[in-house]
Amino acid sequence: MIQLGKQSIKLAAGTADKAAAIRTVGQLLVDNGNMQAAYIDSMQQREQVANTYLGNGIAIPHGLPKDRDLIARTGIAVAQFPQGVQWNQGETVYLLVGIAAKSDEHIELLTNLTHVLDDAAAIQRLAQTRDAQDIIDCLTRGRDAVPAACSAPHEDDFACYEEVILPGKAGMHARPATAFVDIAKQFHAEVRVRCGDKLANGKSTLALLKLGATHQAVLRIMAQGDDAALAVKKLAQAVRDGLEQEEEHEQAPAHCLPSLHLAGNAIVGIAGAAGLAIAPLHHFRHEKLVVAVTANDAEHETTSLQQAIAHARVQLQQLHDDVLARSGAARAAIFLAHQEFLSDPDLLQGAQASISAGHSAGWAWRHSVEQRVAEIASLDDARLKERAADLQDVGNRVLRLLAGVLEQELQQPAHPVILVAEDLSPSDTAKLDPSRVLGICTAAGGPTSHTAIIARSLDIPAVVSVGPAVLGLAEGTLCILDGDGGKLYVNPDEADLAMARLAQQDHAARRSAEALACYQPAILRDGHRVEVVANIGNAVEAAQAVDAGAEGIGLLRTEFLFLQRATPPDEDEQFDAYHTMTRALNGLPLIIRTLDIGGDKEVPYLSLPAEQNPFLGMRGIRLCLERPDLFRPQLRAIYRAAATGPVRIMFPMIATLDELLVAKAMAEEVRQELNAPKVEIGIMIEVPSAVLMAPELARHVDFFSIGTNDLTQYVLAMDRLHPSLARQADALHPAVLRMIDLTVKAARANGIWVGVCGGIAGDPKGAAILTGIGVAELSVSIPSVAAIKAKLRLHTLAECRALAGAALQAATTAEVRALSMPASLAVARTGPRVDRAI
Repeated sequence: MIQLGKQSIKLAAGTADKAAAIRTVGQLLVDNGNMQAAYIDSMQQREQVANTYLGNGIAIPHGLPKDRDLIARTGIAVAQFPQGVQWNQGETVYLLVGIAAKSDEHIELLTNLTHVLDDAAAIQRLAQTRDAQDIIDCLTRGRDAVPAACSAPHEDDFACYEEVILPGKAGMHARPATAFVDIAKQFHAEVRVRCGDKLANGKSTLALLKLGATHQAVLRIMAQGDDAALAVKKLAQAVRDGLEQEEEHEQAPAHCLPSLHLAGNAIVGIAGAAGLAIAPLHHFRHEKLVVAVTANDAEHETTSLQQAIAHARVQLQQLHDDVLARSGAARAAIFLAHQEFLSDPDLLQGAQASISAGHSAGWAWRHSVEQRVAEIASLDDARLKERAADLQDVGNRVLRLLAGVLEQELQQPAHPVILVAEDLSPSDTAKLDPSRVLGICTAAGGPTSHTAIIARSLDIPAVVSVGPAVLGLAEGTLCILDGDGGKLYVNPDEADLAMARLAQQDHAARRSAEALACYQPAILRDGHRVEVVANIGNAVEAAQAVDAGAEGIGLLRTEFLFLQRATPPDEDEQFDAYHTMTRALNGLPLIIRTLDIGGDKEVPYLSLPAEQNPFLGMRGIRLCLERPDLFRPQLRAIYRAAATGPVRIMFPMIATLDELLVAKAMAEEVRQELNAPKVEIGIMIEVPSAVLMAPELARHVDFFSIGTNDLTQYVLAMDRLHPSLARQADALHPAVLRMIDLTVKAARANGIWVGVCGGIAGDPKGAAILTGIGVAELSVSIPSVAAIKAKLRLHTLAECRALAGAALQAATTAEVRALSMPASLAVARTGPRVDRAI
């Protein structure tokens, strides 16, 4: 723990400009032996690329990461400027907290500092105090404090309970609440949670949100029933472990611009997503949903509500899958929490009570949702209040179905715009087209709302919480939206437009340089080459992958042809889709995975029976072999497409040698029927049995492609879509990496190559480890192609092998994640590409 003494505090520092103020606080750190004097220049340079103003009179200058070698030991110093220092336009600093951070020891002190950001009186006192101890106490008071316990037991509390402190900076927001409920539902006992004087049903996400439990709140977890003791024990431990919270480290993209300071009038809000947009405004308004107030048949209304909820659940699963493919599991988890709202007992009971009283299903649902939205919106914690928008989004989804309104695509004009709305739901935001919606400005919302998070994942600049004035602006008004500074400039003059366009040009030039490099192969510094290809899910994405620099398609998910329709596609429809892709790829290879349906992908027209464990049931190659009426037309379409370009066939979910041999025999029959040329055939390595049988399987195929997403869940016995286990299901777990290593060794012994098409391939550290293990091809999402290529070009094969060796020896995922690339072991480039059959 950092010891903050009076020698690190300078009171009444006097009048100074920004640069002089930074030198003042920097000199304190130098005098205290925390850093070399040269680091002060690094602190000044940081201000050119980032705004270190926290808000409410406080700034935290610190240096650039590249200069951390100038830091002797982590430290903090504080300079007080009672007269104020102008930081940036409209920003006055009274307390300057200088940071020399060699590790994360300073985080707790900064956390304590953020507690007073909204307390204007406290900041004013600290800005004028003549006692350095006041500042020291403010920064260290939370270090050893023990949070107050819950109030004395109430009459409705259960005898079996345990009190725990809620960790995590975000408190009990939607995802940890969802995880808590998911665990609570595993027990028969009734579960309640108390926070102060508030009591909640422990099996209701909404009830937990309404507790308003923030960081370091004390929760009394109680249960009553046969397994009460075990329930309390498990839930208390889950809270201590963080409820699998994934803190949202929403860093601005690397290409973000410094905040603009224009002369024109600005509507000030909160920075939601970094970037700069210049375009006319376009107002987005939700449709008005009209439902009857009363109804005569309560049973019919109950059935209607149940059907609408079931339909909404399917929509949310499809939305989850789409966001998962585009933006990763962390973003997609939002929609798992939304699904949990649909099962919330408080919400359902409220709606059912209104139906029983004679109201229609639509009126009852709307009333129940609005009651709970109002309760959540009334909470003091801003982050928890933002969850009201998520519940409203879910409520409107069901209401739209009850009102008989078909869900339509978000109306986006043909020309580029800045979209203005009172607020946007996560569902609406996920559908936005970044080529037409250049920016988002909302009257409500917040920077940690799921809308803002998804906007960042789509790289759409956003400003939120600007107030209702923005809703009165005329349609088509030209504006500049500064997502970094949280400002919307209305009707800018030519000088402001010129400055903004200049900033855009600089930004575009840097992005253009990156785009040009995306076509360069991923050749490591010692000449070793790794092929970087793309995962795609439809025909349109083939051309997008080529434009992004992909060297082919490592995984075509053919399920897109079979989902969201009443009948399966015929052979000609499939051939047309595959032929469209081979034309777009223009000679680059296309690996077509045969139908992989089952588990988490349901197709109503297949009439598959319900399964207790669908991920262990009729899915992947098992379904194909069971349904040759689906499998043979797909194989015929693939062999026909092979005449138009280099196509390879890949069978999913192979678990046994018998499955492979039968699938290959069917493929050969089809090939001979068509008199088609032979194509390379490979298999997905996704289950432990395939890893252990890899030496035998390798004798019968041309390549392996490791699906690390499924392999991880089967190796660790963790559902990768499970709301409370998703973060633990990490493909960088040593057990998974050792499975990959075994697979590569078996392939190498039989002269075939290995690719990886799971999420780990798009992780920079994962890509380096896989390269070191011996993987020859990395298949990643389209947006990741250029980044992964660039990262690999920085290393040598020797460095990657050293990193992989350390990862394989690690005992935990955390140890693997903590590994850094060894010091440069680069050798001179030895020649052209290395053959894939390594």
